Amino acid sequence: MGSAKRAAGIVVLLASALAIILQPPLVRAVRDLLFDGYQRLYPRERKSAPAIVVEIDEQALARYGQWPWPRARTADLLRRIAADDPAAIGIDILFSEPDGSSPDGSGDAALAQAIRGNKIVLAVAGLSYRDGRFLTPPKVAPVRIFAPRPPPLLKFEGQLQSLPLLDRAAAGRGLISVGESERIIRQVPVMAQIGQVYVPSLAVEMVRVALGLDSLRLDANGHDRLVLRLGEMAVPTQGDGELWLYFGRHDPERVVSAAELLGGRVAPQVLRNKLVLVGVTGLGLLDRKATPLGESVPGVEIHQQILEQMINRQYLLRPYAAPWIEAGLLLIAGLLLVGAVPALRVWASAASFGAVLVALFALGLIAFRKGLLLDVASPSLGVVLVFGTVLAAALAEADRQRRSMREAAAKVAGELQAARRIQMGLLPLPEIIFAGEDRFSVAALLEPARTIGGDFYDCAMIDSDRLLFVVGDVSGKGLPASLFMALSKTLLKSAAMRTGRDIGAAFIRANAEISRENPEALFVTAFAGILDVRTGMLEYSNAGHEPPYGKQPDCPPERFEIGDGPPLCVLEDHSYTTRYRQLAPGEWLCVLTDGVTEAMDPQGRLYGVERVESVLRGLSKTAEPKDIIRALHDDVQQFVHGAHASDDLTLLCLRWRGIELSGR
Repeated sequence: MGSAKRAAGIVVLLASALAIILQPPLVRAVRDLLFDGYQRLYPRERKSAPAIVVEIDEQALARYGQWPWPRARTADLLRRIAADDPAAIGIDILFSEPDGSSPDGSGDAALAQAIRGNKIVLAVAGLSYRDGRFLTPPKVAPVRIFAPRPPPLLKFEGQLQSLPLLDRAAAGRGLISVGESERIIRQVPVMAQIGQVYVPSLAVEMVRVALGLDSLRLDANGHDRLVLRLGEMAVPTQGDGELWLYFGRHDPERVVSAAELLGGRVAPQVLRNKLVLVGVTGLGLLDRKATPLGESVPGVEIHQQILEQMINRQYLLRPYAAPWIEAGLLLIAGLLLVGAVPALRVWASAASFGAVLVALFALGLIAFRKGLLLDVASPSLGVVLVFGTVLAAALAEADRQRRSMREAAAKVAGELQAARRIQMGLLPLPEIIFAGEDRFSVAALLEPARTIGGDFYDCAMIDSDRLLFVVGDVSGKGLPASLFMALSKTLLKSAAMRTGRDIGAAFIRANAEISRENPEALFVTAFAGILDVRTGMLEYSNAGHEPPYGKQPDCPPERFEIGDGPPLCVLEDHSYTTRYRQLAPGEWLCVLTDGVTEAMDPQGRLYGVERVESVLRGLSKTAEPKDIIRALHDDVQQFVHGAHASDDLTLLCLRWRGIELSGR
């Protein structure tokens, strides 16, 4: 399944990489938002103030009347600006219609006179159609193209420009269109085509006029970008002639009100040697542009931003191969996650995922600080998709495995319950098999520490007068011990039945037979006895088991003092001895396993022999075997107080009534 998880991740990875290469609208939208974020983090720092905006703002409109002004007043404004000797003047206003305030044309003539000889650049707006008033392309300075093929510049079919009278007086014409309409201005063309004519932007044309150049030069720089040259100045652009705008914050000190200027309240040095832009800003939201910095500024300030970038050489460039670079970043990061996530824990996978994202965004920031625009948001989204896919597949597989394990556990639990029923069914029920017996009474209890265990007991009549009983404890717990317990119990009983009167000989035979069927090298402790129920003579043997307790009437309970032989299956040729004890009428004996003496409470303390003896001493003289077992069991449970059982617990209690007590 690991390969299936990786395959799903690789499919998502390749699809995401293809989307980055093809640059669909969603990818471009994410890219632009990222670049806006970069600019907000690190807005352009203005090194100098080469451009000043003279704005026809609300203050000017309030003082000199609504726009459009009479052309004579506009001429006064331009003469006032020119008097302060600026480097060039760019007018971000179109005068396409005659002056309505002077039907005789005197206003237009006055404006033309103010424009002539003052290094003024008029605006040209590109149109997707040819306007009947301006059928010929604008007159612009020649542009020399040095490229193996014509560059793919933005193209317009026609244009809107100022009246011919004004146009002839201008020192230059510059494009004010930004191409496709966007809510946020991010790129502008510094060079475009109107018909077959190459037209520079307003900012570029202002610099050309200010430098006194007769022409412009456009060089191809491979597939990566174009370079617009104005004398010694080089302006790198994208391959389509567009410039990524690198915005600085709006600065009121770089703006002068036309009202202040016409009122003579602006010092000459404010405009001297500056690139002066004239625009209308007092028309509410008209001609306002949103910037990546979250500001809404007049359109004329966009040209001011371009001029500052050009003069201070602060550019943002997006490499031609950027989509391939970004797809490569995604493939590297995605393959790392595809390989790592299925092999790691969830927290380690999440840490790897976070580290990849941090590395991508750090790379993007470093590139931006060096003037390069790399889109790391799209690879990051691809990484998120890949991580989510692989993690979801891993979690689904883990869930499937958990369900499978639960089903297997339930199946095993059912099988163990069946094994428990079978195991418990192998144990005799003394109250049933000896029902109506008045010569003796027997009771037994077995509680496995797990569902099944290795303890066992047995009791049966060898003949009409002899009772066989045995208690054993197989090393280990669980299923292996339970299987070995069934084997040991069966062979022990069979050996005792065949041997007849010598329980030690039965242990010798059982030891040999069990050892042959013991591939796991388990061993068994056992205590076995044969009671002649007529005389009370008990013969017994012990194979490494806990010594039993006995109690004669009117005497305290005592522990058998017997020499232990080794457990069965430890020494194959060991000779187990038979011992004898004459029981008194009414005497009982209790055989137990170490699950009683080694029972532990929650603090890890052992139940111990002393507590066993204490319980036995506290019993009444008439206590029957079932009462003795119940008393010991209840006290053990009270001692462990809910702690997990450390070993199987087995008790067998036998009481010989004797001839007098039985009525025989």
